[in-house]
Formats: sequence, structure tokens, C-alpha cells
Amino acid sequence: MTPGTSSFTDFLREVNPDLLPGWRDMPQGGSSAHLSPEGTTIVALTFPGGVVLAGDRRATAGNVIAHRDMDKLFRTDEFSAVAMAGTAGVGIELAKLFQVELEHYEKMEGHSLSLEGKANRLATMLRGNLGMAVQGFVVLPLLVGYDEIERVGRIFSYDPVGGRYEEHRYHSIGSGAVYANGALKKLFTDDLSRDDAVTAALQSLYDAADDDSATGGPDVHRKIYPLVDVITEEGHRRLPHEEIAEVAEAIVRARSERPEGPTAPLR
Repeated sequence: MTPGTSSFTDFLREVNPDLLPGWRDMPQGGSSAHLSPEGTTIVALTFPGGVVLAGDRRATAGNVIAHRDMDKLFRTDEFSAVAMAGTAGVGIELAKLFQVELEHYEKMEGHSLSLEGKANRLATMLRGNLGMAVQGFVVLPLLVGYDEIERVGRIFSYDPVGGRYEEHRYHSIGSGAVYANGALKKLFTDDLSRDDAVTAALQSLYDAADDDSATGGPDVHRKIYPLVDVITEEGHRRLPHEEIAEVAEAIVRARSERPEGPTAPLR
């Protein structure tokens, strides 16, 4: 209990390293990773004054739908959130550890980490999972936040070994990322309102679900819709179910007339 480090992960590594995700005994055999639920598509895009983070609800285990209503988005502090694609169990554990990491730093130092510091810290934590990633238990996070210094929304992506990259305007991760990025490429503009950014995110997830079997689209019968977080200078906010349902159902109705979705102007 002696204070010393502002990193909870470093403290845990000294006191009880077995509690760290990447320091546990590796599962034996190569097939185990393929039986673990996998989180799929996440999208993020900026708008003037903030950033939107959205994710579908499906998790798969091989060719089977493991979960239809998984939450892959995690509020990490007042001005940041992280989402996970890849091995669901490890990703959720890593996200929760990252939440504690930021809380511990703020209590030890008396102030919160900058957004750059959060992005760097998550990269270091991700490297600790390298042993499990080599065996197939890969986690790919997407960190978004409102930069209180630059007063803009920012997006950071990662590779399995902890490489950190800042993405500009929009980005997507997961099995449907190529389709979601393609949709955002046509829908994104620099002057999107918050509501338009949310709609663009849901449109891109619909396109991902249309072409990627592992991505779940809006389930109007079970009332299961994507989750959306918005972060601005006022802080983090999870949009209510009713608001997302209204937008998602409007998209489904419009797709019944134009299945390919909205088109971008040629000029």
C-alpha cells in the first residue's frame, strides 16, 4: 500500500502480476482462440466540437452468433472512451483495467492525464497482452476523446503489438471495418452536426452489416440497436436507447426503398 507509482498497472505488476490480462497462463492448444467470442465492428468520427463512437452489438464465435446485445464501448473517464474489437473477454478486461489506470493516475497526481498521455498509456498496456495475441487472442482497441487543450475530438487506433496511430476525421476497426470506412468516406464532411455525425455512424454500421456476416445490423424485432457515445467539452454521454432507435428505424425504412443507402454527390 506504499504510494509511489501513478500507474496502477505497474503497481499491480509488482504486487500481483497474475491479475494482469497478459501475464496469465496461456490457454493450451491452438483452437481455443477460435471458440472465444469476438467483438466486431466499431466506428468513430469527429465533428466540430467533439467525437462520436459507435459499435454494433454482435459477438461471434466462429460461424455462430455468440451474443446479440454485447456492449463494446467503455467510458474511461469524463473526456474519453475506448471500444474493443477482437477477443471479447480479454478486451473487456483490458478496458476495465484502463478505467482503473486513469482513476489511479488522477488520484495520485491530482489531475487527469492528457489525451495524448491516455493514448500512450493504452499502447503500453496493449503490449502487455502480446503473449496472448501471439496465440490468437488479439485485441484491437479504438480510443476516442475530447482534447481539452486543443479543444477538438480525436481518434487513436492501435495494432496488436501496441503501435499507436492517430486517425483523422473518421476510422473503423473490426471485421466490417473496410465496409464501414467505405461508407464514411462518402458520407463524412468537415461540417457535420452532432446529429448528422450520429446518423453517418449508424449508416456506416448498416453498410458493414450488409456485407459482413459478423457485424450485426439494427434488430427492430428484438429492439437491439447500436450503441453510441458522444464526447464534447461537456463530457462523455451515452445516447439514450430511444434516440438511437428513432434514427436506426428511420434508416431501415429508407433502406427498404434504397437498399444501397444514401449516395454522395459527384460534385
